[in-house]
Amino acid sequence: MSGGGSRPADGGMGERLKRLQARYEPVFTRILLLAIFVTGLIAQFVKPVGDALQDKVFLGGALLGLVGYVLYDTMKEVAASLRLPPRVQVKSREMGSFVNEAFRARTVEICFLGYTGETLYNELYHRLEGLLDDPGPTRHVIVRVLIPDFGRPMTVPAKVGPAGAPVDDPAFRSRLELRCREYDQTLAGLAERLTELGRVTAECEYRVFPGIPKDKICIFNREQVLHGLYDVAARTLLRSSGPEYYDPKGYRTDLNVWSREGSEDSKAVVATWNRHFDALWSLAAKPGWRQGNAA
Repeated sequence: MSGGGSRPADGGMGERLKRLQARYEPVFTRILLLAIFVTGLIAQFVKPVGDALQDKVFLGGALLGLVGYVLYDTMKEVAASLRLPPRVQVKSREMGSFVNEAFRARTVEICFLGYTGETLYNELYHRLEGLLDDPGPTRHVIVRVLIPDFGRPMTVPAKVGPAGAPVDDPAFRSRLELRCREYDQTLAGLAERLTELGRVTAECEYRVFPGIPKDKICIFNREQVLHGLYDVAARTLLRSSGPEYYDPKGYRTDLNVWSREGSEDSKAVVATWNRHFDALWSLAAKPGWRQGNAA
């Protein structure tokens, strides 16, 4: 009991020291810089003092002290700004930098919830392929992708009907399902090859959920979350003379960035999305093409 009770006391002492430093350090620094400036002026214009302090050498020190005094607050503001999170919102096309950063870890875990995952797939393919030649620090890779169940009738994606009403289109859903099947099989094949080589163990899996794609979420190593909302009313044309389709454009989606290294609110958001994704994944079903393979 006594050992457990000592930790909060140590933490409290550390917090008090930080507060004292934050309170008195600016004052001390200003006084020191001002003292250098005043001493330099006295050494320049009061000859006995100047002789004792090596005469005009101290004029430069005086000016330097004055410049430091004037610029002190500015430098503190610059330093504070550099400690802020560099980005709070990014474009989906910038996802590659987050993937690259995630693969610097020994254990890489990337989780995706969204539409087809095409943007992420392109980045993952090149990273996994690169591990075949040079695994670097990475030894374990886990990729989990949650997409809508395109085997069910849907309002998005769907054909744009009269007065803008969504009309389910099995053929269009089948095209999207085939695309996701190819992504899944390609990534799973790379994961198998990596595991067979023995230097990296990897697993990549797709699962499906009932519903329409609304949120685009990507979680990197459980430490960083990108989250945005699809434009579910976005339309596309497959042929110039054909019908329009409701087809969210994932690459156009803006993504908010949340990190465990950020504020307390940011840490809470990351923890919430991790729990939410884990719950969705446990309830999600294997897609039809994986069920067929299992049979």
